[in-house]
Amino acid sequence: MALSLMRSSYPRELARVLGTSLTGVRKALASLELDGLVAGRAVGRTRVYEFNAAYFARNELRQYVARLADADADLRTRLSRLRRRPRRSGKPL
Repeated sequence: MALSLMRSSYPRELARVLGTSLTGVRKALASLELDGLVAGRAVGRTRVYEFNAAYFARNELRQYVARLADADADLRTRLSRLRRRPRRSGKPL
């Protein structure tokens, strides 16, 4: 569900948002990629995942996952706090 709301993400970010282990997230993404539901691409040394645009039932899957995500207010709250762009150089925390 988190990947659907985020559009694209990498394993460490997903593990942090979901509060689970990085190993579990990587295994789940590898399985979903084997099944063709998600597609991964290399961005530098990081592998970024998103829903597979070539998946035959992509729109239906996206709608279903969106309905599930709507019911999870806690997940939406955690994602709204997520910083999606780099911090300006030299800016204090």
